[in-house]
Amino acid sequence: MQTLDQDELTIHIDAPPDAVYDLVADVTRTPEYSPEVSEAKWVTGARGPVAGARFRATNTSGKFSWHNTPIVTAAEHGREFTFARTEPFCGTVQWRYRFEPEAGGTRVTESYLLIRPITRIGWVIVSGFGTDKDRRRTMHEDILTSLERLRAIAERESSA
Repeated sequence: MQTLDQDELTIHIDAPPDAVYDLVADVTRTPEYSPEVSEAKWVTGARGPVAGARFRATNTSGKFSWHNTPIVTAAEHGREFTFARTEPFCGTVQWRYRFEPEAGGTRVTESYLLIRPITRIGWVIVSGFGTDKDRRRTMHEDILTSLERLRAIAERESSA
């Protein structure tokens, strides 16, 4: 069985913290930079990033797609955006973005923390029925890809 606990990566983006936060906290834009999220929309009357708001995400990895409904746990404009998703058998994972002013731009840290462990059955699902032999590495690479794409979008939009 694989293990998964936490990971984080940091990148510098030449755009102000508020602008980068606005991009991340608008979950409908997540598919623009996330390699796995193919759709996201606010649900149950939520219209934006506030603690307690929920959104529905569709994730796609290889041939597999699945839905989850994360809840926003922190929404501090320009500083932090955090949400957690709980799925049957697949535990609870908290995703966190921190934004810090740095050298005229923003130091962005994306991380995840496994709060409730994934069950053995969950690992079969999470690994795409054995097609993803190293989910930890895949998620690490996906964070790096997300941050690089986020930088490209934020820098393009802030220079426009």
